[in-house]
Amino acid sequence: MPRAQSKQELITQSEQSFNKLWQCIEAMSELALATEFDFSHQANKKEQHWQRDRNLRDVLIHLYEWHQLLINWIGSNSSGKQAPFLPEPYNWKTYGKMNIVFWQKHQATSLAKAKELVQNSHKAVLAKVEPFSDEALFTKGYLSWTGTTTLGSYCVSAMPSHYEWALKKLRAHVKQVKG
Repeated sequence: MPRAQSKQELITQSEQSFNKLWQCIEAMSELALATEFDFSHQANKKEQHWQRDRNLRDVLIHLYEWHQLLINWIGSNSSGKQAPFLPEPYNWKTYGKMNIVFWQKHQATSLAKAKELVQNSHKAVLAKVEPFSDEALFTKGYLSWTGTTTLGSYCVSAMPSHYEWALKKLRAHVKQVKG
């Protein structure tokens, strides 16, 4: 799927990817839901997230927390309070550590709660995007607080691209459990 270039494409891609993700979740067998993720024996899955996320809840919480980053960032900057996308002390070289903190924070969160959180945050982040024009979302430099990229790029990363990432992970797990 080509990267969104307009608000309508962003919303459509976000909804389509989220719906595909949810269809995959609803189709997961009890065995797939009960089996811990384990990609340790797959040489092509060495990035940190393949070891970090051990179940569906972990994946959903990751999406939820990244929604929160986007929601809070847009909210703060839109109201005149300058804030970076990543909270202190994290930056784009250390955000993997932040993801571990998110993971740790939610180890007692139930799967049902994780589903509720991500469904609500998906709607909330789409609502945050709604007031922005195509120009505000996809023109570099239009919003001073987005730095060298666009607000739309952050939104694509936190929504459709992230949903596709999650879908890839869940499909790999389901295939492995069946295999």
